[in-house]
Amino acid sequence: MVALFDDIDGGEAAETVTFGLDGKSYEIDLNTANARKLRSALAPYLTAGRKQPAGGRRRPARTTYKHTTLEPSPAAVRAWAQSNKMEVPARGRIPKAVYEAFRKAS
Repeated sequence: MVALFDDIDGGEAAETVTFGLDGKSYEIDLNTANARKLRSALAPYLTAGRKQPAGGRRRPARTTYKHTTLEPSPAAVRAWAQSNKMEVPARGRIPKAVYEAFRKAS
């Protein structure tokens, strides 16, 4: 027999609740009262939201590809920006203004 403990208050849990947010799935063990609170808190969002089909997100009917071989390497742009004391994130999308400055300097 497996004993479940409420992940909020540490007491005995009655169920495991699965939910998702931002493309990630979560599970939490809750007693009846805490499970009710969670469902009540989410109710307005569930009512207003669109239900996704089983198996995840909907895929677009047609995929569009952007040809990017003429674009400079993000690593090169990031290194150039850092050496020129421009603010650029260490990861993720590089701002358009940084790319424009890189092109003007080249």
